[in-house]
Amino acid sequence: MEGSIGARRARKPFQQHLRELWRQRDLQVMIFPWMLLVIVFAYIPLYGLIIAFQDYRLGDAIGFSRWAGLENFRMFFNSPDFWPIMRNTFAISFLKMLFAFPAPIILALMLNEVRGIKFKRSVQTISYLPYFISWVVVAGLTLDFLKPDGSINSLLMSLNIIDSPIAFMNEAKYFWGVIVVTDIWKGIGWNAIIYIAAIASINPELYQAADIDGAGRMRKVWHITMSGIKPTVVILLILTTGSIIQSSFDQVMLLTNNLQNTLVYERSEILDTHILRVGMRNMRYSYATAAGLFRSFVSVALLLSANFTAKKLSDESLF
Repeated sequence: MEGSIGARRARKPFQQHLRELWRQRDLQVMIFPWMLLVIVFAYIPLYGLIIAFQDYRLGDAIGFSRWAGLENFRMFFNSPDFWPIMRNTFAISFLKMLFAFPAPIILALMLNEVRGIKFKRSVQTISYLPYFISWVVVAGLTLDFLKPDGSINSLLMSLNIIDSPIAFMNEAKYFWGVIVVTDIWKGIGWNAIIYIAAIASINPELYQAADIDGAGRMRKVWHITMSGIKPTVVILLILTTGSIIQSSFDQVMLLTNNLQNTLVYERSEILDTHILRVGMRNMRYSYATAAGLFRSFVSVALLLSANFTAKKLSDESLF
């Protein structure tokens, strides 16, 4: 008797769930194309990861090549390029997190303090327009600006900052700086929209109460605005940390003229470009898959570590 009552209680929430799905059937149908998209392009290709453990040759049926075990991973880890590319990958990503990540937060805070609506909207529009420019165009403009006879050198020489033109894109020591600056210029305005929206959701009464207590502008920014957008900052920081090892591919590849600029190779070769140059162009598909699988494992590990750390320190996390 008790068992039948428990079964009926278990069926009741399930039946309610089915009725709720039926009431929302028009919305549920809209999900199916995206579920199909994810299955076709995200889950089905996972089968191809098996070639990371095989000696795959073009024309072989996937999964039926000679078994190689961990040999491709050993070749990748023992490659003389392994440590340089990992250094470049993490160095570029760390510099972006250090300078590019807080840049839109600072812009959002500054725009929030501006009282002129027209000026605020103008600055916001101008700042996020570069986001819609393709990296192909941005890279072309950057290469033109940084040429020895480009506008940047002309400006620096006219201001007497330098005596002779600098070949920025032919000297490895400038490459990381160029990567970070172009990334900030392209993404600062668009990323600031997220923080501006988060600031707009803060209760205005908090600022009024702070004014009554005699708080200055900087105190209100720190104790109210920053506290209000803290969950957004933490979530985006976690997501950024998770993608730290697989960013900058388009940017690096295009700024190095599709990997043909060997003058900056020691600073420009990152994991993704290494996979393309050594794995795909040399048709070493198993090697490329092994390197890509390693990249995915590192990304997941970084994401879980960042999420765990954020949850311990701030009680904010993805899951």
